[in-house]
Amino acid sequence: MRLVSAVAVVLIWLCGPALAQGKLVRIEGKNFIAPDGGTLHLKGINLGNWLMPEGYMFKFEVAKAPHQIYDAFDRLLGPERAAGFWHSFRRTYVVEDDIRLIKSVGFNLVRIPLHWNLFMTEEGVVTGEGWQLIDRVLGWARKAGLYVIFDLHAAPGGQTGINHDDGPGYPLMFYVPRDRDLTVKLWRAIAARYAGDPTILGYDLLNEPVAPYHDTATLNPRLEPFYKRLTAAVRAVDPGRIVFLAGGQWSSSFDMFGPPFAANLVYTYHSFWASTKRDSIQRHLNFSNRYDVPLFLGETGELTDRWNEGFRKLHEAHDIGWAFWTYKNLDSPSTVVSIPRPEGWNEIVAFADGKRRDRPSAPVIDRAIAQYFDGMSLAKATIRWSYLASLGLKSGPDGSSATR
Repeated sequence: MRLVSAVAVVLIWLCGPALAQGKLVRIEGKNFIAPDGGTLHLKGINLGNWLMPEGYMFKFEVAKAPHQIYDAFDRLLGPERAAGFWHSFRRTYVVEDDIRLIKSVGFNLVRIPLHWNLFMTEEGVVTGEGWQLIDRVLGWARKAGLYVIFDLHAAPGGQTGINHDDGPGYPLMFYVPRDRDLTVKLWRAIAARYAGDPTILGYDLLNEPVAPYHDTATLNPRLEPFYKRLTAAVRAVDPGRIVFLAGGQWSSSFDMFGPPFAANLVYTYHSFWASTKRDSIQRHLNFSNRYDVPLFLGETGELTDRWNEGFRKLHEAHDIGWAFWTYKNLDSPSTVVSIPRPEGWNEIVAFADGKRRDRPSAPVIDRAIAQYFDGMSLAKATIRWSYLASLGLKSGPDGSSATR
């Protein structure tokens, strides 16, 4: 018996990657295939602002990029207290109750935007509080039965050229070899840590690369070769893992791509405020049909419930999975969970944006911050049931479902 057990252990060790691949979602033609062989229809939500802060989700108009937001809170609270604020923020903004809610209303996927500097130092040492945070949310997702996509929203040097990549305002990653090397190192570290984990659907390698107003003639031809390099780094340690390739010009165009260069590739695009008719996605359908590859709508939303419903139904009519933006936001009707605006928050916004030079009083700051954290909890936040209904999900706390 002991000999048989020992042989089994050796076989599992030797064949681990192959066994793990059998538990992973895979791609066949245009479809996502679950481990049980069925077709998987993705209905996702983004955990925006959590590990990748964006100014508009704090109601800031000037302090938009993460480093500007951090600077604003340093000025508001002082560096030591601001560090405590962010530590608490990342452990409060998304908790297990949020993951349970996401599953209970009918989503089967969460997409998690990441900032590289929560996982790696500027010197390239793989360390940071982000690892513990995504370990924790992965455990909750596994328990709930949700899939997870990791999305590199902010890569070293910046891949987009706008505030939400936290770069210098230009996609320097495509010019600076060191930044590309760090990006490869980070993805290899992520893939090695989570190799074979069936909770992870795949890796979204670069969010919205190459803004349309930069040197697209130079940068577009560099995108697919770098994707090949990143994919090879991932697959070297996590074979069989699905890789998502975002189009250029803020994930709106696949014109710079040729035929798929590997198996299990998904082509992802983002679209906000577009027509709900087929014409708005026809170019993506053409690409999918040309190469028999799957599409995924990685970000959309931020408009009315009526528009959400129309755009969602358009994609479902063409068997395209989606992940709406975003799960939780401050004082917004276009989200699943809306945090009530705290008293005095407008004063904080004015100070953060430099529209007032004098810092709000300590009582105003303390009350606003306390209310902000309090409002993150599902007990105090507003769940936008009409938003969920527009996505064809549960439309009320009584368990009712929307008409699909």
